[in-house]
Amino acid sequence: MKSVKALLGVVLALLVGVAGALLGPAPAFGAAPARAELSAPPQIPAENIMRHLRQFQAIADRNGGNRAHGRPGYRASVDYVKSQLDAAGFRTSLQPFSYRGATGWNLIADWPSGDPNQVVFLGAHLDGVPAGPGINDNASGSAAVLETALTVARTNLKTQKRLRFGWWGAEELGLIGSRYYTGNLPAAERSKIKAYLNFDMVGAKNTRTWGVYNDDPNLRRMFENHFRSKGVQTRPMNIGGRSDHASFKNIGVPVSGIASGNDPCYHARCDTINNVGANVVATSTNAAAHGAWTLAGTAGSRLPGRELRLAS
Repeated sequence: MKSVKALLGVVLALLVGVAGALLGPAPAFGAAPARAELSAPPQIPAENIMRHLRQFQAIADRNGGNRAHGRPGYRASVDYVKSQLDAAGFRTSLQPFSYRGATGWNLIADWPSGDPNQVVFLGAHLDGVPAGPGINDNASGSAAVLETALTVARTNLKTQKRLRFGWWGAEELGLIGSRYYTGNLPAAERSKIKAYLNFDMVGAKNTRTWGVYNDDPNLRRMFENHFRSKGVQTRPMNIGGRSDHASFKNIGVPVSGIASGNDPCYHARCDTINNVGANVVATSTNAAAHGAWTLAGTAGSRLPGRELRLAS
């Protein structure tokens, strides 16, 4: 009998050892369970964004050299972005508005994941000025937001909050498109938007220091921390009512955004594909993706703590 007990003891010890090897060490008594960390977006290569910028340049070339409100180049730009989003599985909608006797359009795209009552919004104006093709101002921001959205689809991202993306018309004429969008939102829909991030002129060549909108301190720190982790310098920016974030701030939404450096071709004919730096627009796009992943959260992860607490 003693030999049988000894044999059973050996077998039991072997089984416990195998289980321990497979499952790893048990947590200490009273230890807190490990918390899931936020997943990070994949690195977005420069070529992905440059592909969109070449399309916007070609659209301007085919349509009188610009993509301005009321001109065929603007509508062609809308159609290009919408086709990309529709193919990727977004729920898209066109919002028409009229200004100075011409029809403009806002394009809105929702990723069908996450709580629709808690929306994280990324946007950029899609129009340019009549003087040129508007590649830095603002095909760069439009492409950054578009490629961030396509990366969400490519990874089939499962989020805790709803991700929404917007491309605004007639910004160059006074934020007309974004003001129309926010002005026509019912109060219940306004309250669902927990943050808005704006991307306006994010590809200027030779940029070394990125501007970060200082409207909301939590969102500003999110961008600053991201850039610092990449060894990129930032500077605070107060651009007031000069871009579409102002339309959202005016309805009580926390806002921020980023911009690249000085652009000698601002609102000029030379704002072409040669006016942007591939590495610059890639840095901006990866910052946009960081904002999307961080603020929307991913299924099974923890959301950011107090430092990034937004309106409930």
